[in-house]
Order: sequence, then C-alpha cells, then structure tokens
Amino acid sequence: MLKIAITGGIGSGKSLVSDIFSTWGSYIFDADEEAKKILFNNETAQSEIISEFGSDVIDINNKIDKKKLSRVAFQDEDNQLKLNTIIHPYVFQEIDKQFQKVLNLGKHDIFVVDAALIYESGADTHMDYVIVVCSKIGLRTERVLSRGKISRDEFLQRSNLQWTDEDKIQLADFVIHNNETKENLEKQTKSIYNKLI
Repeated sequence: MLKIAITGGIGSGKSLVSDIFSTWGSYIFDADEEAKKILFNNETAQSEIISEFGSDVIDINNKIDKKKLSRVAFQDEDNQLKLNTIIHPYVFQEIDKQFQKVLNLGKHDIFVVDAALIYESGADTHMDYVIVVCSKIGLRTERVLSRGKISRDEFLQRSNLQWTDEDKIQLADFVIHNNETKENLEKQTKSIYNKLI
C-alpha cells in the first residue's frame, strides 16, 4: 500500500483532491482533523500546551479555548513552531497506527495523508510521494472567506506562516494547479492517480 501526502496552502483545494482520491477507493487520513482531536481529547498534549502558552489559551474552566489558541499560535512563526512541536509527534503516532490497521485490512491501494504542513512538519520524509495542490492567492482568499470561518486578516496571517507554493513545488513529486474548473482538477488528479496505481 502506497503512503502519499496531499498538501497545499489554506484554500488551495487539497481536501477536494483527497475527496476525489477517496471516491477511487483510497483511505484518507485527515491530519488536520486529527490534530484538532488531539488538542481537545489528549490530556497530556493539553497540559503541554497550557504549560507552554499559559493562561492566554484557556477558558474559565481551565480548558483550551480554540479561538484563544489560534490567536496565540498564528501570531508568529515562533509560537506556531512551539504548538506544532507539541502536536505533531502525536499526529505522527496516529498516522503510523492507522496505516498499520489499514494495511492489515488489505482493502486499499493508497493511504492518503491530507495535511497542510507536510513539509513544515518533516512528514514528507515518511511518504512515498507528495502531491502539492496550489492555487492563485486571489482564488484561495475567495474560497476561504466564503466558508465564513476566519477573517481576511486571519487568512493572510496563516498563509504567511506556511511555506510558499514555490518552495513546496520544488520538493513535490506531483503538482496540481487548482485555478480552473472542478473537471480540470479531476482530470489532473486522475492523471496522477493512474501513475501511482
């Protein structure tokens, strides 16, 4: 079973590409979703975060407040690195555990790790292939703002903390440019999928 990563900046369409892979029978591991679960369900990780960032990230019940943590973590590169250093090892453990389970089931040819910070976290070294999904900044901004979850400033702040598309493309095994229609995106994805299988 191949282990591949699908990555891209916020609003690039990487999850859309993962969804397409899923319809063709690939197993999808959503690393960003897993990180959220760890954040709110793993008490060891929570206490590490609280001891790192202090009362700036907790609510009145001494629990991590997602909004406060986002504000602090996306403030600068240093804080993001501190948070990622705590969370990533737990995510890696989960990837390995899940990969083993899926491998034992023998139902999937491809195990996809869908994650924004593949290169930033060093996870690319554990993958057979990395697919980078990139898109023009204007389109990415539009997509993210239309979801209504974060403001333009927050989007720009988060984008600035991620590697640039150019940096990711240099290291990628495959690149998908998501600037046109969904059909075009599917066509590019299918071409890569055919090479992998």
